[in-house]
Amino acid sequence: MKQLLYLKDEQLKEFIEKLFVGYRETFTDAKKVLDNYKIGVAHQKVLHLLSLYRGITISQLLKKLKITKQSLNRVLNDLIKIQAITFEKDSVDTRLKHVHLSEKGEKIFEEIFSIQKKRIYKALLNSSSAEVIHFKNILNKIINE
Repeated sequence: MKQLLYLKDEQLKEFIEKLFVGYRETFTDAKKVLDNYKIGVAHQKVLHLLSLYRGITISQLLKKLKITKQSLNRVLNDLIKIQAITFEKDSVDTRLKHVHLSEKGEKIFEEIFSIQKKRIYKALLNSSSAEVIHFKNILNKIINE
């Protein structure tokens, strides 16, 4: 463990490269599905969050994605055009809009997720429980959770 306390720049660069490649490969796997619907990775991120946080508000989406309203609006408009999302006004505060996946949105998300989960599942399956827990802990620390 002491070795980790003295990581050299080259080791850190290699680790960052592995993060880039892991991200690229995971998202490249789903590229055909995205292309079929003429959407991109930004749309995929929104679909993923909508599947996790059902009925999330626009402002919560903005905070999670850390993007501008203009960028989110473009993505949401594209998803509206392909009938992948629906909106619902808040019953208490009508200024708030809750975003939901439509039936078609659920289908698109499941197509993407089924492809991506194969890679992740395989990697986790070929790892020990301790490796999975440590990896998750490290990721949480990288993203400041």
